[in-house]
Amino acid sequence: MQSREIVRRAIEFQNPPRLPFWQEQLEDVPDDVCSIWEMDRAQAGWFFGDGGMDDWGCRWQITEIKNMGQVVEYPLADWSALDRYKPPDPANPYYFERIGPLLDEAWDRYVVVTCHFNLIERLHMLRGFAAAMEDFYLNPDRVNRILDMILEFKLKLLDELARRFGNRVDGIFLTDDWGTQRGTLVGMDTFEQFFAPRYAELFKAIHDYGWHVILHSCGRINDFVSRFVELGVDVLNMQQPQVYGLVEFGEKFKGKVCFLTTVDIQSTLPRGIEGEVREEVRQLVKHWSTPKGGLIVFNYGDDAVIAVRPEITQIMFDEFVKQLNYWQQTSEL
Repeated sequence: MQSREIVRRAIEFQNPPRLPFWQEQLEDVPDDVCSIWEMDRAQAGWFFGDGGMDDWGCRWQITEIKNMGQVVEYPLADWSALDRYKPPDPANPYYFERIGPLLDEAWDRYVVVTCHFNLIERLHMLRGFAAAMEDFYLNPDRVNRILDMILEFKLKLLDELARRFGNRVDGIFLTDDWGTQRGTLVGMDTFEQFFAPRYAELFKAIHDYGWHVILHSCGRINDFVSRFVELGVDVLNMQQPQVYGLVEFGEKFKGKVCFLTTVDIQSTLPRGIEGEVREEVRQLVKHWSTPKGGLIVFNYGDDAVIAVRPEITQIMFDEFVKQLNYWQQTSEL
């Protein structure tokens, strides 16, 4: 069975023959996903790890250790800039010209195109984080105006992607970090007022093109998971199992949404204790997946940024490979 079909079956709970892997790093581990980031490349110069200005007018700064950095200058920090502000052109050929050659290298893999910094992330990149949080109460009409502008851009960007590449794409990887280590950034009332209807529209558009919705969101977002599923998320990329409460979280949500996950990138992996890493892998497979699917193994992809020794990543994947046929083996006992 081709990698593309294995991933699809895992997402749709249609009995994949084994665990699928999204890793693109290790030669001795399955490599089932072709991940294409080129649509996020800014013509103004910014790309992950480069710093500089992005096409929205947000200036990024990185540390000495290579990472994606953070926005340090916000084009809408002063509300007087809003009336003359214009977002990038979503049909700009620059965002798409590199995608075709990468699709030619996808072979039989499941193809994901990334679309980073969606509603909450782009909002606070334009306004500044503290200001954005205050605006929900002090300037709701302006918040709605900015979010409508962001959503319109995203919808047109995806429409252009579909026009150019259509069914050569399988899933869209969206990012919106919604959590701290303790809970969500805002309460459910704020989420429902400003974000839920827009997510529903965005996810519906993705589904209408025949693609899966894959949402990355860091932090303890437990309170939002059910709502994300209701709104149309097919896959949740969650990288901090210990923050969510690994066992109880898995038992609550497994079978309701597919998880794209890894051993905890902020605790277990950086500690680098082999026994802990292997045990967390076993717990993830047992508590986050089902006999019908629902789990894709994920690789963060940059050991240095999360202070993880490369051999620990190798150990993690070695254990996931040992669990490749966990449910088939369990049923035979």
